[in-house]
Amino acid sequence: MTSHLVTDPNIDAPDEFYAALTELHRDLDDPESAKVNAKLILLLANHIGDAVVLNEAIALARSKPGA
Repeated sequence: MTSHLVTDPNIDAPDEFYAALTELHRDLDDPESAKVNAKLILLLANHIGDAVVLNEAIALARSKPGA
């Protein structure tokens, strides 16, 4: 089985997730917001664990819109 990044919608409750993500940043200044984003990224990356998937996500995140 080949690992690949899932880019199709795959969040059970996207509106609730977005609300929780927004709440996570409430009352944080820019450095605190960046730190909490980094923590969340590292937690989720650890959960994924698959280097192929993580590298695909990194490449996609770095790509230019519409490219």
